[in-house]
This record gives sequence, C-alpha cells and structure tokens, in this order.
Amino acid sequence: MALTQVRHLRWLVGVVLCFSLRVMAQNAVLQPLGDKPVAAKQAKLSSADYYVPATPDTVRWGHLPNNEAKPILSVPSGAMVTFDTISHEGILEDQGRDPVKYFGTFGVTPDQVLNDARAIAASSLAHDFAKDGPHIIIGPVAVDEAQPGDVLKVEMISLAPRVPYGVITNRHGKGALPGEFPENPGPQPGASAASPQLYNNVSKFVPIKLINGKWYAVLGDQQAEIRFPIAPFMGTMGVALNISGRPNSIPPGDYGGNMDIRYLTEGSTLYLPVQVAGGMFFLGDPHFVQGNGEVALTAVEGSLRTTVRLSVLKPGDPGIPAKSRLAGPFAETAEYWIPIGLDPDLNEAMKKVTREAVRFLSEKLGVDRATALAYLSAAADFEVSQVVDRTKGIHGLIRKQDFSRSKP
Repeated sequence: MALTQVRHLRWLVGVVLCFSLRVMAQNAVLQPLGDKPVAAKQAKLSSADYYVPATPDTVRWGHLPNNEAKPILSVPSGAMVTFDTISHEGILEDQGRDPVKYFGTFGVTPDQVLNDARAIAASSLAHDFAKDGPHIIIGPVAVDEAQPGDVLKVEMISLAPRVPYGVITNRHGKGALPGEFPENPGPQPGASAASPQLYNNVSKFVPIKLINGKWYAVLGDQQAEIRFPIAPFMGTMGVALNISGRPNSIPPGDYGGNMDIRYLTEGSTLYLPVQVAGGMFFLGDPHFVQGNGEVALTAVEGSLRTTVRLSVLKPGDPGIPAKSRLAGPFAETAEYWIPIGLDPDLNEAMKKVTREAVRFLSEKLGVDRATALAYLSAAADFEVSQVVDRTKGIHGLIRKQDFSRSKP
C-alpha cells in the first residue's frame, strides 16, 4: 500500500472512529441498522458496500463454519462490508443470559443495552456453556471467485465501539492460572443461567470514558482508578474450515479464527489461505483493548461496528506474503510484517512463527536464510498473543523500516 493511501486510510479511520465515539459521548449507542444482510445504502450506511447485522439467522454461537456452511451473503472481491458484531460478555449463562438485567447491576439503563444482544440472548439458539465456545460468530460471507489455494485479504477499515462499556472475565478452569484464579471455592451445584452466581466466575465491568480528548478503559473505583487507552480489534476472523462437524470457536488454526492478535486494529491487514469455495469469511469476539497473553481469559470485551474490505488474491499475486503457498494466517500493519505461530504447545508455536518469519524474509525480501535468522534474533520481537485458547499463539514483529533499502 502506498504511503499516500495509508495516510488517507488513517484519516478516514480517524473520522469514522471520532464520530462514533462522539455519538457515544452523547449517551447514544450504535443499535442495529437492520435485521438482515443488505446493500449498505438500504441500511442508510454510506461508508461500506454491504451491511450485516447480528441476528439468530446470521450468527452461530460457539462454533465456526465448516465445509457445508451456507453463506449469509455473497459479495464481489474488493467489497467493503460493515458488521455489527456483539460481545458474548453479558449474555453468557454464567452472567444470566439476560444482558438488560446483567448490565443493569452496573447502572446501565435498558436503552444502553444493544437490541441484537438482547435478541440473541433470548433466542432459541442452542449453546452449551460447558462444551461450546463463548463467541457470537457472524457469517459466513462468501467472496466471489475465491477458491482453495487463493488467499483472502482482509483489510481493517474501521472498528467503532457500539457501547461505552466492556467486560473482563476470569472463569474457573481457564486463563493463564487455572486452579489459582478465581480465588474462590469454584462452581457450585445448580450453576445455570437461572443461578449464574453459583458459577463463582469473576467479571469486571469496564466503562470507557473520554478523558482529555482521548478514550480510556477505566478499571477499579474512584479511589484506585486504573486507566488505559483503548485500541479496538477483532479477536476472531477467519475462513471456513474444510472439515465436517461443528468446529469449536475457541482454538485458532491455519484458517485464522480466535487468534487474539491485538495489532489487528484499523489500518491493519490479515491474510488467510482459502480452504473452501467462496472463502466463507467469518468474524466475532470484538475487543476494546487487550494485553499480550490475555492472561485472565478475556480482553476488555465490547461490541464493535466493524468494517472490512474483502479481496481475493490468486496464486502468484505479488500482494500475497509468500511466493509459494501461504500455509496459515499472516498479518501486516503500516509498521510491521507479522508472522504467526499457532500450536497447543507454546514451544512449538515459537518454532512455527520463527520458521514462518525466516520463510517470509527469504521468499519475499530475498534475504538468505542464515541472515534472516540472525536478523530476527537481533532486531525482531516475538510476543505471546494469547495462552488461553487451547491452541496458543505467538506473533512476530518485523519492522518494515529496517528493509527500506531492500528490493521486495
């Protein structure tokens, strides 16, 4: 992407985000614009080509699209699609599956609760709290001409908070310290949506506030208030798996999924190897901000109005971050190339991301493999994306400016 394009995109993103946050500052929320996928103009939306709401007909709760999934919408390559994503926090069984009642305990009035969250919580959508993933997954969206062997390019255009609050949750048996946190006796007999307190899980309500012209998440109370800036991103994005059955939404894989990479904010790009015809893009698990590791189990989970551009890259396209086949997800920002390693064993995830980084530098930038490994050791950062999603993730950060004299 040319520098002028990057600057224009950043300007556009800033305008959209600032407008949306000003709306929230006026005590409004971004309620759904419709009840089915439509051309954006039908939803009175001028910043995209299509609009997709979260409804019982457009989502699946806790699992991902497989090779038999039918698209909820088909779009041409290069289309911009706006999704009204919703957070699972506030609607799960251990929170009562009633977002009005749950958020009301924190002083949120009913008109500040999203209508689509209410509808999904009250719907007949089957969800097994013990076995299914927690995520509300929207999709899949088919992209014309996408075929196995192609790459789906997902450009993050804008991610605007739909409500001025989020939730961080630590659940028993999960997180980086299962068995140690939460520090209470654990689930009790009779735990259910009707008696959510018996799960003994711990959730922290996190308002976001405009402070000195910038938006911050606020944790704690007035006497011990912790503030940190928000950086919205989607925790889960991917393409349909070429398998049958009901793939759980928790572990990520070569299809993308629940990678929880906090750098996938506005202006970033995610590349996904297509497994089935149409690509069948899905997304969910919206976040306001997350630290690497995501050690409690969740980030600041909060609903987002997310706009992406979906483009098909055919084999040999110079935009693909590989000259041979792209084996798994790969990301990019204006500052970094981001190889990704995923494995249930954190050591193996580290090996995979290192191999992927060497491959990228060798194939795309012409760096010999020994020099590539030396550079990565001296100048690149490898960070733990998350350790809480069964399959653990490590991503690398390769600074583009270090290769400004190289010939791609």
